[in-house]
Amino acid sequence: MTSKRVYIAYTGGTIGMKPSSKGFVPESGYFTEQISRLPELAYPDMPEIHIHEYENIIDSSNITPNDWYQISEDIKAHYQDFDGFIVLHGTDTMAYTASALSFMLEDLSKPVIVTGSQIPWSQMRTDARDNLITSILLASQYDIPEVSLYFHNRLYRGNRTRKVDASGFHAFQSPNFPALVKVGSSIQVNQNILLTEPRKPLSINRISEPKVVVLTLFPGFSSDMLKAVLKSGIQGLVLMTYGMGNAPCNNLAFLQLLQEANDQGVIIVNCTQCLKGGVDMSSYETGQKLQNVGVISGYDMTPEATLTKLSYLLSSDYSLQTIKQKMQTSLKGELTRISN
Repeated sequence: MTSKRVYIAYTGGTIGMKPSSKGFVPESGYFTEQISRLPELAYPDMPEIHIHEYENIIDSSNITPNDWYQISEDIKAHYQDFDGFIVLHGTDTMAYTASALSFMLEDLSKPVIVTGSQIPWSQMRTDARDNLITSILLASQYDIPEVSLYFHNRLYRGNRTRKVDASGFHAFQSPNFPALVKVGSSIQVNQNILLTEPRKPLSINRISEPKVVVLTLFPGFSSDMLKAVLKSGIQGLVLMTYGMGNAPCNNLAFLQLLQEANDQGVIIVNCTQCLKGGVDMSSYETGQKLQNVGVISGYDMTPEATLTKLSYLLSSDYSLQTIKQKMQTSLKGELTRISN
């Protein structure tokens, strides 16, 4: 029987950092050497692995759409030769990258797992070893044809994740969607919620750098702030509202600015500030007034998924009406429509 093969793209992050007199720092070649000496790779259940360390190791705080494109092209270039793929990444923007890759990797039929760690591999109490070993097993032994994120015994749909803890091992959650896989003494795969494997070959949809802004409302929010943002020439606005998608409906200047922006072709998506649940603009007058001025619902999408999805669609040649329709439709399992 042919051995399974897993491709590991080491892009950077805490997982591979080396201790130094200046604290933990990245060092070319260090982490790749550490992985190659991992005793568990000799186990019969382990696949053959190939590690590609990026020439310029990326601190995840510096991640850009160009880096997402590099990762996507890397996966595509090796797609026919490997059974699964792992992207080692810093945790700070991991949910953004997992979301972006889910839209960029069109017709994905193999596992792509994004993972990392909170403590570097070199440390005794690291969570890196378990995250990497389990990701390798999942990528090689299970048919999970989508971009996912593995952290601390859970495999989540990538575009459903959020980083919820700055230092704890259970750093990521999928607030509005169940885990794809639960890992304990056994591995439990939730087959009923996995995406359907496509029949078309893999293709890449590049995300350019369209002007999209995420704006969080707060009590006392001034319409002048919104006016300044809209004057900057943005193409899309992710509006982080209260509760089920509510905003101050007695602020006429605020509503007028949204109406004008919509009329000028700015796509405005309503996202909730709440960790769980989603937007239903039909429930309250405040939400209905947003709907009346052209704001569309983000339903239960995470801010990370909303931002990357909107950027992805604005990078295409779709019409504004088509983009609005697709923003409110599940493309890669990123949303559940809460209401009509």
